[in-house]
Amino acid sequence: MAKIMIDSVSKEFLTARKRTVALNETSLTIEDEEIVCVVGPSGCGKTTLLNLIAGFIRPSSGTIILDDREVAGPSAERAVVFQSDAVFPWLTVADNVAFGPRMQGMRGSRRAERVERYLDLVGLSDFAGTYPKELSGGMRKRVDLARAYTSGPDVLLLDEPFGALDLFTKENMWTALKRVAEAEPKTIVFVTHDIEEALFLGHRVVVMTPRPARVHSVVDVPFGADRALDLRAEPEFQALRMQIAHSLREVHDGAA
Repeated sequence: MAKIMIDSVSKEFLTARKRTVALNETSLTIEDEEIVCVVGPSGCGKTTLLNLIAGFIRPSSGTIILDDREVAGPSAERAVVFQSDAVFPWLTVADNVAFGPRMQGMRGSRRAERVERYLDLVGLSDFAGTYPKELSGGMRKRVDLARAYTSGPDVLLLDEPFGALDLFTKENMWTALKRVAEAEPKTIVFVTHDIEEALFLGHRVVVMTPRPARVHSVVDVPFGADRALDLRAEPEFQALRMQIAHSLREVHDGAA
């Protein structure tokens, strides 16, 4: 069943001197509880598309429908995790994760149960009373992920959330996200530059093209839910990686 329907969406940014088409006539359907990873070169509209789904900006034309309702602005039903840390340095890990439910008026005992559940899922139970300055970058990103889930959104939007992490930490975050997503499935749109990240996490990979910024192709990912990091060494995985890399080269060469 379709969760998000993006129908012929364009987005223009206008200044006194310039008109920039950040997204052009883009259509895409995302199913309920599907993980869709979006890849493409800089300037292809990946983040613009995410911001449109989040409701941070409005389309210049076309519509975005979520659960049969047009997206008209931000909503608690959509949570966003950015590349940069969004933790509050003056709050402990537990208080950071509890922030959303507290703002929603969730009662103390229920809120505490949710915080405990998601801290456990992201592997931070032993750090509940720790302040962000005492955490590594990867651990702070786990706090971001737990906080997004604890607020109870229907849709999770991630804008290169692991892009600044080293490879080992990034791989740990892949498995952490998979663990949480399997425990509580949600519709996830994940923007990344990393093809292997997209194939390891996604059900489908959307390849974007710049000038005009729109969907170039969509690749179905055939691997089941039980994915270990060693999957990347499998011939089928590498064949898909090369297929997407070839598409990205075509996109780059066509835009040059």
